[in-house]
Amino acid sequence: MENESPLPRVVHSIWLRISHWVNALAMLIMVTSGWRIYNASPLFNFDFPNEITLGGWLGGALQWHFAGMWLFGLNGLFYLLINLVSGRLKRKFFPLSVSGIIRDLTDALRGKLSHESLNHYNMVQKLAYLFVMIDSLIIVVSGLVVWKSVQFPILRFLTGGFDAARYIHFFAMSTLVAFVVIHLVMVALVPKTLLAMLRGR
Repeated sequence: MENESPLPRVVHSIWLRISHWVNALAMLIMVTSGWRIYNASPLFNFDFPNEITLGGWLGGALQWHFAGMWLFGLNGLFYLLINLVSGRLKRKFFPLSVSGIIRDLTDALRGKLSHESLNHYNMVQKLAYLFVMIDSLIIVVSGLVVWKSVQFPILRFLTGGFDAARYIHFFAMSTLVAFVVIHLVMVALVPKTLLAMLRGR
């Protein structure tokens, strides 16, 4: 009798995959509705094309943005708590070193970074994912100030006031969008990462 081949090793657990795709949906809702809200009161001398925004008008965009906000916030809290309680945060994202980041970034730019094991994050990935966690926190804090400035005086003070919070919120979300673009490019270059996030193996 022939030996059966072992099952592929689990790369991403079910909770991680669910939170990943919920986060993707929440970000899509928040970014596209946020662009429509931005168009109503631009910070800079440009608008986003209405065809790529969500909500149809300011009131509709606000409703979509608030819905996405709760999805983004609760899902992010769930992700962070699971990572902390399970020890995954320390296990997956640390240790981190400047020399390791420079080495892996150099290898990545030269196309020599290994992707054999999807269970292991290289230094650039660790830095990027930690940055996204911090950036997401900044988005939430600045968003709360923009939404309920009077109700969150401490957060308003920490962000430099309502007007400053708008700029912080815009740049933090723009940075997150830039990360998503780079993330999608990397997925296109290493398609098995998408399969692992869909199937877990």
